[in-house]
Amino acid sequence: MTAPPRRELPREVRIIGGLWKRSKLHVADLPGLRPTPDRVRETLFNWLGQDISGWRCLDAFAGSGALGFEAASRGADQVVLLERDRRLATKLDEARVRLKAEKLRVEAVDAMAWMARCAPDTFELVFIDPPFNLPLVEPALAAARRLVVPQGFIYVESAQALAPEPLAAQGLVLHRQGHAGAVHFHLLQRVNIA
Repeated sequence: MTAPPRRELPREVRIIGGLWKRSKLHVADLPGLRPTPDRVRETLFNWLGQDISGWRCLDAFAGSGALGFEAASRGADQVVLLERDRRLATKLDEARVRLKAEKLRVEAVDAMAWMARCAPDTFELVFIDPPFNLPLVEPALAAARRLVVPQGFIYVESAQALAPEPLAAQGLVLHRQGHAGAVHFHLLQRVNIA
C-alpha cells in the first residue's frame, strides 16, 4: 500500500486587502510551513475591522509573512515579523523592500527568546502561528499576553480548539474562533484578571 500523495501547498499567497491588495508573497517549500489561507485572513480582518491604522503588531512565527504583511497593508503603524529560519527571514525582507513596507521590520530570531526580552504592553495585536509539531502554543500565549496592551488582541492558530477556561485564568477571553481544514483559529482579547 502506498502512502497518499502529499498535499501541495501554494507557492505564493496574496495580500487580500489594503494598500498592497493582490500583491503576492513567496511561500517556501519547507516542512511545517502553513501559510494562513486567504479565507481565514479575510475572516480575521472582518473580526478586527478592515482598518487597523495606528496599531502596533507582532507576527511572532512569521513563516510566509502573510499575517504581518496583511496587517501592514491595512494601516498598522508598526509590524515586527520574527522568523528563526534565516532563509525565510531573507525572503520576508526582500518582500518588505519590494513593497516599500517602511513600517514593517523583519528580525531573524527565535520568537520565544525575543518575546521574553520585549517590554510589556507593546502591541495592540500579536499573531501566534507556531509549527504544529512543536509544543509552542501555550508558552507563546503566555509570552504574548504580557506583550499585548489591555484590551488588545492575540490571534492564534493551532491544531486543536483552545478551551475558554484555561484562557480565562490567563486573563484572556475567547473573542471569536473558527476552523478551516486542520487549522483552528482563535481571536483572543486581553482582559484584567480580577
